[in-house]
Amino acid sequence: MDKSKKIQLGLLVLVAALLVVNFATGGFNAWFGKSEADKIREAAEASTPQAPSPFSTGNIPGTNEAATPPPNVPTTTIKYDQTVYDFGVADEGAIVKHVYKFTNTGNEPLIISNAKGSCGCTVPVWPKQPIPPGGKGEIAVEFDTKGKPGRQTKHVTVTANTTPAETHLEITGEVRSKERPAAKGGK
Repeated sequence: MDKSKKIQLGLLVLVAALLVVNFATGGFNAWFGKSEADKIREAAEASTPQAPSPFSTGNIPGTNEAATPPPNVPTTTIKYDQTVYDFGVADEGAIVKHVYKFTNTGNEPLIISNAKGSCGCTVPVWPKQPIPPGGKGEIAVEFDTKGKPGRQTKHVTVTANTTPAETHLEITGEVRSKERPAAKGGK
């Protein structure tokens, strides 16, 4: 092998070794540091609360790990029009739906980070965008009565940047078994 081929092969081996070390040590930024843009973006992401996906409901496995508000986020207050909904009597297998309305009564944007039902049969859906001071919002809750005959009380825990950090909603009523259905209209 002539001298120029040996030099080319040596350089190729050196470049390959540098690439392996680069990936093993965390990439380009580990060698040369992060750009100012990267530092600013990371700082902004760390201080900005991350809202759950608009498609999450709080009851899908893996969506409840951020059940506390992020630290260093200004707090506000929330006032519900009602926190308890009594649906009366429903036939087993019916889906009972209710919308809980609320107002941000504080001076900071209200950020709901999670809403979790007490069981998989109670599914809340909450606003993913911040609610401005004085703004109104809704939390829709569905309760699936399938396999739940008898008196039922289900809870939804709402986690937000509020004082206190958790508030509770309740949906309650009687589920009449399939053997003795309730009258039409749910009563």
